[in-house]
Amino acid sequence: MRPPTPEDLRILAIQLGRKPRGVLAVKPCPYGFPQVILNHPLLPQDDEGEPEPMPTIFWLTCPFLVREVSKLESDSAIKRYERMLSRDEGLLQEFRRAHEAYRTERISLLSEEEIAWVKERGWNSLLTTGIAGISDPKRVKCLHAHLAHFLAGRENPIGRRVAEELPCLFCSPERIFCQDFLSASN
Repeated sequence: MRPPTPEDLRILAIQLGRKPRGVLAVKPCPYGFPQVILNHPLLPQDDEGEPEPMPTIFWLTCPFLVREVSKLESDSAIKRYERMLSRDEGLLQEFRRAHEAYRTERISLLSEEEIAWVKERGWNSLLTTGIAGISDPKRVKCLHAHLAHFLAGRENPIGRRVAEELPCLFCSPERIFCQDFLSASN
């Protein structure tokens, strides 16, 4: 992952349909477009209000992958992965470690002052939950978050399985989705 450029932020606004907030790093796809972002756990508000807690620090932004993962989710893949976790103790332990690493990384992005501020407001789940704000490691919740975590180079057994299940991890050179979005927004 690398620091976001002004061009990344411009493209992210188009990919997300809103101004990106709290972007710390970008993992580009093979074409150079943002594929995954690392967000700060406290997202700044545009109106100078209090930051908004964000348990999902890795965010899948690639429109092609968002579409492909949504297909998996609508095809009951979440339930299928949860069944795998309930039947395979080794997989469950690996998944627990991924949640713990995620939680640790999220906390490491916060300053001591921010941690105290989070505790004062009772947002303890920001400090205690795992991937995508999950508190029960037998639940999967959001395949997009797991794939983003895996594509960012982190160990995530569900994200790895999602990546293996997809036909491709980026769009074809004949149809680069982000170029389509950029063309449509101009």
